[in-house]
Amino acid sequence: QVQLVESGGGLVQAGGSLRLSCAASGGTFSSYAMGWFRQAPGKERDFVAVISWTGRSTYYADSVKGRFTISRDNAKNTVYLQMYSLKPEDTAAYYCAASERGTYYSAALFDYWGQGTQVTVSS
Repeated sequence: QVQLVESGGGLVQAGGSLRLSCAASGGTFSSYAMGWFRQAPGKERDFVAVISWTGRSTYYADSVKGRFTISRDNAKNTVYLQMYSLKPEDTAAYYCAASERGTYYSAALFDYWGQGTQVTVSS
């Protein structure tokens, strides 16, 4: 069983930056693909980014491509989401997730989830 704890959310002005972290425990972190998803009030949970277990492959939603970077440190059991040029439409709760099945975009294929961290971007 893997436990995931996100941190790093907060309030930032449009154009600003934040770095989210997700610390994992209780499993073999290096064997999981790791993803970030986000959910705004009244909306579905959307894919943001995913990174393979080796870190060699990354994929992004079109809405964040070029602005967000996902990375991982397997020695620290941590995955990161560096967010630049934030926009008000990036406002959401951001969730970290782990998949035992591979590097996918679908939330249904992720097995473990964190509790989320709120990101609010003011205009």
